[in-house]
Amino acid sequence: MHLLAQVLIGLVAAIHFYILWLEMFAWTTRGPRTFRSLRPELFEPTKVLAANQGLYNGFLAAGLVWSLLIADPAWHRYVATFFLGCVAVAGLYGAATAGRRILLVQTLPALLALAALWLA
Repeated sequence: MHLLAQVLIGLVAAIHFYILWLEMFAWTTRGPRTFRSLRPELFEPTKVLAANQGLYNGFLAAGLVWSLLIADPAWHRYVATFFLGCVAVAGLYGAATAGRRILLVQTLPALLALAALWLA
């Protein structure tokens, strides 16, 4: 179960590194294909806002990677729980305000990682 938790935490981190890349570096190119509910003309004027969001997603990913590097089991669990909790709450908020698909992409992986972490 410990290995599963580590893999799931890594997966959640990878998702958030992808979101960082998408929002910071590919907002006007890949963004319109990913976020089809937004009108295409909105991507250029919102580029700076998206980059800011991407940076925050990078902080979440960095915190999850940091948790994987912590040798002390208790502190590893505490730090991973904090960052996975942040991801899950952000996913719930995103699902409520932006689109339900966020539940599957962001919230569910974080909750599965949390469950595996605490069952390990």
